[in-house]
Amino acid sequence: MNRTYHHGNLREALVDAGVALARGGGPQAVVLRAVSREAGVSHNAAYRHFTGHEDLLAAVAARCTEQLGQLMISRTAAVGPDDPVPRAWARLEAIGRAYLDFARTEHGWFRTAFSGAGGHGGVKQAGPHPTDPGADPYLLLAARLDELVEVGALPADRRPGAEYAAWSAVHGLSSLLVDGPLRDLPEDEVRLAAQSVLAVVSRGL
Repeated sequence: MNRTYHHGNLREALVDAGVALARGGGPQAVVLRAVSREAGVSHNAAYRHFTGHEDLLAAVAARCTEQLGQLMISRTAAVGPDDPVPRAWARLEAIGRAYLDFARTEHGWFRTAFSGAGGHGGVKQAGPHPTDPGADPYLLLAARLDELVEVGALPADRRPGAEYAAWSAVHGLSSLLVDGPLRDLPEDEVRLAAQSVLAVVSRGL
């Protein structure tokens, strides 16, 4: 159903429309004409806020990535109180499972999040990561790894670069399950694959 734009922030309305289209159709559905139509404004109006398709897709991708981050936050918050070390490992596993679940249940958002993604600010930062990672999946992962160091579960000298290995493993499995040769894997095998990859990440750390 088309949305009619009445007032407020038109750029946000266009991004909202793009996110709605991406959920069902992935990045291919995020085009200026379709987004303008969904928002109930003229095609020309969109060009006042976006220089072109890539600019629009990047904005929508950022919002889809934020959706992933919010799921990771909620899953982390659901980890009950425990001894610091088991809790830190459980929180790391929770965000990994959230990532896999998001990919499998929100195909459109998952594909869009990475098809139009810009460079993560966290990757470029030197020194400690921000205290508040917001809903950035990279920074949320970094925070969980930092927590492992803080509770003594991960030696500090093994912390640098750990996010690259962990992220690559979970994203790789997610992609294989969504768009790759594992997309028709039976559910019990999916659970085994997830458990195996997350266990390998933990053992590697």
